Amino acid sequence: MPELPELQAHAERLTALLAGQRLARFVALSFTAMKTARPDPASLAGEPLEEVDRVGKYLLVRFPSATFVVHLMQGGRLSVDVKQTARPRGGLARWSFDAGDALLLSEQAKEKRAGIWLVADDPLTQPPLQGLGPDAASIALDALQDRLRARSMRLHGFLRDQRAVSGIGRRLASEICHRAQLSPFAPTGRLDAREVAQLHGAIAACIDDALTAERSREEMSSSAERPGRVYRRTGEACPECGDTVRAVTYASYTVNYCPTCQTGGRVLADNTTSRFLK
Repeated sequence: MPELPELQAHAERLTALLAGQRLARFVALSFTAMKTARPDPASLAGEPLEEVDRVGKYLLVRFPSATFVVHLMQGGRLSVDVKQTARPRGGLARWSFDAGDALLLSEQAKEKRAGIWLVADDPLTQPPLQGLGPDAASIALDALQDRLRARSMRLHGFLRDQRAVSGIGRRLASEICHRAQLSPFAPTGRLDAREVAQLHGAIAACIDDALTAERSREEMSSSAERPGRVYRRTGEACPECGDTVRAVTYASYTVNYCPTCQTGGRVLADNTTSRFLK
């Protein structure tokens, strides 16, 4: 699933291309795309696109009277629709503008999970954004410390919990833990002030590095394409200390880490119990 850096850079690109153009029409190409019935998308015809924004892992297509909230899920893409065919492959919805340009939400997966919510007023106070944690790109140190103490869980899981802090996925979580020199399985409630400060700095540094990489691209990447220090580098040398990057593999994802940098040299069992090997 796309993370904060891919979505932020992509939102900036789409804003630069389309901001100010007036909406001619919005068409849902799949009955599964729209998750709301009110307001009517047709009521936005003639309004200018203010910007494409991002909150957490969502894209916001903002118009003066309402906002389309878009979740791409794993395989969705929001892109400039060059061909504008009547039945685009995987097409879920299309925004057509009076200047002739268009945006297309598409998803190539068999199960169409990407979705659109149209909301009036403040999107943050309504589903699906209601209840999201502070954005990872701007969370304050004190807020991060409070949230860590309020949740008794493993650090990697905390970072991926969108109600705790929004915008971070599996890849960033592994990179942040490595940058902070903290075990991905460290209990959140036991982190001391120094470790919380390391974590806060690592979040900012990893996001900045990833944004720099994403802003150099012309199109949105998948998070796996972004360069990293430990994510998907199982068996390779850690760029910091030279130790071998290890993995704890679950059914649907993998947590990467460096024993020397993060766990005091201890190797984690590669199973779902994730206990230290004796």
